[in-house]
Amino acid sequence: MNKQIGNGYLELEVTDFGPIVEAKIDLRPLTVFVGPSNTGKSYLAILIYALHRVFGGDPSYRGRRGILGVEMPFQEGRVKPSKASIDALKGMAHSLKFDSDSDLRSKDFIVLQPPVADTLRSMFNSMEHVLSNEIGRCFGVSKTHDLLRKGQTGPSRVVIRRQVSGREDFAEHKFSLARTPIFKTTVPSKVPIPISDGNYRVLGGSYLSRFLLEENLTEKVSNWDFVATEILSSVGTMVLKSLVGPLHLPAYYLPADRTGVMHAHNVVVSALIASAPTAGLRPVTSTPTLSGVLADFLEQLIEIDRAGALFRKPKRDLSRNIEAILLGGSVDIERSAHIGYPSFVYRPHGWKDNLALGNASSMVSELAPVVLYLRHMIEPGNVLIIEEPESHLHPGMQVAFTRQIAALIKAGIRVIITTHSEWLLEELANIVSRSKLSKAERGKDPVLRSDQVGVWMFDPKKRPRGSIIREIRLDDSGMYPSGYDEVARALHNEWADISSRIDSAS
Repeated sequence: MNKQIGNGYLELEVTDFGPIVEAKIDLRPLTVFVGPSNTGKSYLAILIYALHRVFGGDPSYRGRRGILGVEMPFQEGRVKPSKASIDALKGMAHSLKFDSDSDLRSKDFIVLQPPVADTLRSMFNSMEHVLSNEIGRCFGVSKTHDLLRKGQTGPSRVVIRRQVSGREDFAEHKFSLARTPIFKTTVPSKVPIPISDGNYRVLGGSYLSRFLLEENLTEKVSNWDFVATEILSSVGTMVLKSLVGPLHLPAYYLPADRTGVMHAHNVVVSALIASAPTAGLRPVTSTPTLSGVLADFLEQLIEIDRAGALFRKPKRDLSRNIEAILLGGSVDIERSAHIGYPSFVYRPHGWKDNLALGNASSMVSELAPVVLYLRHMIEPGNVLIIEEPESHLHPGMQVAFTRQIAALIKAGIRVIITTHSEWLLEELANIVSRSKLSKAERGKDPVLRSDQVGVWMFDPKKRPRGSIIREIRLDDSGMYPSGYDEVARALHNEWADISSRIDSAS
């Protein structure tokens, strides 16, 4: 068990998944995956995104989400609340609303009683097909057992483990990914639910609690199953953070090929619009399917300045520094007057006219999605997953962007990145090492504590064939031992050998 788990972190254990033989990581405010190509960094990042989609729901949808962000099995009538759980819910609602000295309640939380925990456990245990379908969608495969490590006959295994509110109890969720998926969960009894204004409204002050406290309930409520389902959904949403940690947060994924997508965006949609009037008149052709991460990215780009605009509170624009420091200009959206479809433009500082993004530098196209997502979609408390943030960036710009990533962490946004960049890791090491200095010595330079950052190395092995994932920490030199220095040393030795032979021949 990683010692970080005791501090409220979430541990994710993955075996025999894609190129991955074994991984045991914990998700921190900044989680970094590093290692050679084709070792599973993107596999693990996409899996984490799929888990966020299941437990946190679709972030583009700002309406009410059911527990686990999807339509739950009990909503289809497969899981019924027991009489004991109904009675426990009544007691919880009454305690939350009236009894400040109840045994069910302390100063900061209300206790989830065992019968309710049992019902939630049954709900979780019916999640195997929801998980399997979402993982398959995100990877763009129809058969999720195709994601098993090559040569492996047994199932892939995913384990989510989290300590509940500083107690010795752990919530644990085990998912076996095979032809017939299996999901089993452990929900500790008496899970504490933090008391907040939102929880007061949802359980203690809502129409649901009034139903709960009515006498002769069966006479006054014509559809008790519906009422109980709504209450359990509310309770489940409230305890989700305790049970799955940061996986309950909305997540956004910026894929590695986002520059090409940004350039081809107008072309792809224009072709779809042009072919729409003839749909059904032309022969049916086989259309390649997109992976879920790429499809989500495309869909979010289309609605990026509209999604959830009515629900958002004013916030500091975290994209301005990226535009000022890295881009030397601003990124914006222009919508067609005819169909309202967006196009993306760039205006260098001092220019009066916009430049089509396809005519801007590749660095601008690479960072434009980051700017747009930060401006229009991502809020503190969300998760941003970026594949290869160093792509198309000069080493100096990679360092500058690493500093901006640290600023996102300080603003409350969680970030997961995959990278091959030596400069990114070296600057990140400086940012963490700087935390050992006094505030006066730090100045205005970005600082992250070592417990806020997790760097995980994907080591390829021959037997068994695949990757073993291990954490790398700052070494005595204040660097993350990523192996990049070995490449530099080999290049230097090769140069020295070539130079020596040239001198000998002259």
